[in-house]
Amino acid sequence: MPLGVVVRRTPGVTRWARWAWQAIGVLPGAGAADWRVMREEDGATEFHAATCQLELHGAEAEAYLHGLAARTPSIYVVLRESRSDDRPLEVLLVTASPYEAQDYADSGEEIVEKVPMPEGLVAWIRDFALTHHEEEAFRKRRRDKTDIGKVEDGVGDPRIAQLTGVYRSPTLTRKGRLQ
Repeated sequence: MPLGVVVRRTPGVTRWARWAWQAIGVLPGAGAADWRVMREEDGATEFHAATCQLELHGAEAEAYLHGLAARTPSIYVVLRESRSDDRPLEVLLVTASPYEAQDYADSGEEIVEKVPMPEGLVAWIRDFALTHHEEEAFRKRRRDKTDIGKVEDGVGDPRIAQLTGVYRSPTLTRKGRLQ
C-alpha cells in the first residue's frame, strides 16, 4: 500500500539548528510527491515529503500484532539526513513492525519517527496479521547432560602451571597437585 509521509518543519530553538524536522503523519493511498508544501502556518511548514510502499510480510505477523497492541498503534517512518538543501531528509522506509524500526534506531545513522496509524490502516494490518499469524507451541528446553555439580577448587585448572598459589586452596597444596 502506498503511504505518503507528512513532515513538519519548524524554526529551531537553538542557534546551531536552523530548523527542526519531524514526521507527523501518513497518508494511505497517496500519490507520488517530492517535498510538496501542504500547509504553512505560524512559521511551521508541512510537506508531503515522499510516498513509500508499506510492505507486509507473513513472517512479521507477530511483530505487527505486537505493534497493534500498543496504546497508540503506530507506523514507523525511517528518515536519513540528506546533503541537499531543498530535500534535507530522505525518506527511506515506512514500516508497521516495531522490531524492524528498532533495528534501524539501533544503528544511530537513521532517524526513526513514530507516527499514529489511521484507523483504516489499523484494520487492514490487523486483518493481514491475523490471517498470517501462526502461534508457536511452547516446547520446554531439555537440560544439557553436563555435570553441574562438579567441584572446582580454587580458580583455574590445577594442571596448568601458575606463578603463585594465591587463588589455590590449601587442600590442593597438601595433596601435591600443584606444579
